[in-house]
Amino acid sequence: MFRPAALAVVLATALTATGQQPETPPWTLTEPQIREIVGRVRAGRDLTPKTWPGGARVAVGLSFDFDNETGSLRDGRHSPSLLSQGEYGARAGLPRILSLLERRKIPASFFVPAVSALLYPDSIRAMVGPGIHEIGLHGWIHERNSQLDEATERELMRRALDTLERMAGRPPVGMRTPSWDYSPYTIGLAKELGLIYDSSLMADDGPYEVLAAGKPTGMVELPVEWILDDYPYFWMDRSSTIRPTLNPDEVLAIWRAEFDVAYEEGGMFILTMHPHVIGHRARLRMLEQLVDHMQAKPGVWFATHEQIARYVKGERGTP
Repeated sequence: MFRPAALAVVLATALTATGQQPETPPWTLTEPQIREIVGRVRAGRDLTPKTWPGGARVAVGLSFDFDNETGSLRDGRHSPSLLSQGEYGARAGLPRILSLLERRKIPASFFVPAVSALLYPDSIRAMVGPGIHEIGLHGWIHERNSQLDEATERELMRRALDTLERMAGRPPVGMRTPSWDYSPYTIGLAKELGLIYDSSLMADDGPYEVLAAGKPTGMVELPVEWILDDYPYFWMDRSSTIRPTLNPDEVLAIWRAEFDVAYEEGGMFILTMHPHVIGHRARLRMLEQLVDHMQAKPGVWFATHEQIARYVKGERGTP
């Protein structure tokens, strides 16, 4: 049975975990300062096409952030027990995920911190082996971009891109920032690297063009959302306030309802998951039930984030 109060606790915990203290007391900001802050990165024009390829009613993008141990390493937490939770993603979770995708003939996008790629080269080969999946940029060691100066952020993004290109055989064309965290420089650096899309922001349910300081960037945003992420529902870390609150059936009800409305609206359904979180047995069974539900409907286009971004750019004339 779905428990709204439990969901509220989960989402509040997730938001608190990623929050930051304001640099200055917010009540001292002038209206021009407020407008400058909120206008740094903003949602531009809606890029939802009139129809998806083949006349499909909805685009579905399944994505997996292959973080493994990097979240702990980033924060200087080196407990073998905690690191083993991340190791599970490569050892047990990813093989289950790839098996499900293969059985259902579904492509997916894997966003990979470069350190995870270095630790698990066999996993990268397994991702690219079928020839239908995408590997996207996800930082060097899952660093928080908002804590970096421009030069450091540029160096880490470039180093990560070069590493993934060498290991996967082609350069990433899109990114998901670690922890969905942005600095004032992130969007400009993404353009420098030649990326065509981002999947880190939350201003809409459908694809849109990203604005930087009020100007169109040509970058496609494939927005994410906490209620469509496995982490706040399932992750267990006894050293923090994060606790799993919902069971797989409750999460299935939320995700299925979100998909059903996206289908009715002719929109897009982006799901963010992590092999070390969703890859456990009961949770993967739940994901398979969701795929069953989606594949039972006519006109569902399963695609990588790259495929979705390239399609909307072509349909809506984005540079």
